[in-house]
Amino acid sequence: MKIALGSDHAGFDLKQDLLAYLQSLGHTVSDLGVYNDEPADYPDYAEAVGLAVVEKRAERGLVICGSGVGVSVAANKIPGIRAGNCMDTYSAHQGVEHDDMNVLVLGARVIGTYLARELVQTFLNAQFSGEERHRRRLEKVLELEKRYLEGKGRPSKARRKRKP
Repeated sequence: MKIALGSDHAGFDLKQDLLAYLQSLGHTVSDLGVYNDEPADYPDYAEAVGLAVVEKRAERGLVICGSGVGVSVAANKIPGIRAGNCMDTYSAHQGVEHDDMNVLVLGARVIGTYLARELVQTFLNAQFSGEERHRRRLEKVLELEKRYLEGKGRPSKARRKRKP
């Protein structure tokens, strides 16, 4: 599988480990930075990975920062990216199976190397289920993204009504 990989300085060591791990599994990995542990801004690397996925230069993406929160927020600003900060294997596969997550986010200061490897492998082995309920929900997410990109903002009051 083609994978785009990036991190800020806090995620550098884990990124280096995962780069070697992914290559040992036979994946083609694009290392989009950082290339050392000097301070770096996480949005730059979240964007680089997100664009690689959206532009189909990679099938999936992986971004790492200290907590995973910053790169998750940044990656999810890119239309077409569905990034999830995962710290357990259930979320890593369920995010793909139910939500078509295409970027895995990891917090290098929150999880260890071996859990990170397990999360990555779980994420890469998962496939979107395509079940009707998941397709319907994904369509709503994509519609939300499109509506706000087009500057149309909030839906009508009728659309916001909830079932009792």
